[in-house]
Amino acid sequence: MAPATGMSGCGHSATEGTFRVFHLDTRRYAVEGTPADCTRVGLHMLNGEVDWVFSGINDGGNLGVDVYHSGTVAAVREAVMRGVPGFALSHYRDRVLTEKDWKRAARWAREVIGELLARPQAEAGYWNVNFPCPPESADTLPPLAFCDLDTAALPLEYLVDGNVYRYHGRYTQRERQQGCDVQACFGGSISASYVLPVERCADVAASMPRETLA
Repeated sequence: MAPATGMSGCGHSATEGTFRVFHLDTRRYAVEGTPADCTRVGLHMLNGEVDWVFSGINDGGNLGVDVYHSGTVAAVREAVMRGVPGFALSHYRDRVLTEKDWKRAARWAREVIGELLARPQAEAGYWNVNFPCPPESADTLPPLAFCDLDTAALPLEYLVDGNVYRYHGRYTQRERQQGCDVQACFGGSISASYVLPVERCADVAASMPRETLA
């Protein structure tokens, strides 16, 4: 299942009205909607009989706070909220990625997914995996770094022409918090972060002072 058109940066938006689904080939569909719609339609078609949902490999990183606006990540988060675990896979780039890069990324994905599947988690969440961008000639599997999501915001820069604004923040120059996924991926490692889809409201409420709850 894939969106029929590019949906970069759409986050976890979903279509409330009607939309079309095109049957392209055996087990291949194009959805006139968002990545979250794709997950919903796929689970509906398969009557929920799904073990895992994989989203990606996205052309561009989805590191740190990117998970909140990423459609790639939203497709997996939608599945996890419905009880199906998954992987969001993305390829950081500081140059145009070639066919050789993508074939190499496919090999990396196979290795990394196998290793992560062997690490069962206590709570239902998803793996957010980002591949680094080494030279095209590099062929060895980068080290796998388990790390938290970086909480630093993206650069806040715009090109302004009258009332026309164009975002001009440079992804490659974003902040890197020590020990988090941005630093790991930019440093040449495959970053892997295990993310829970939503905060556990009961746990949050239990930790709040009683007068605050009142």
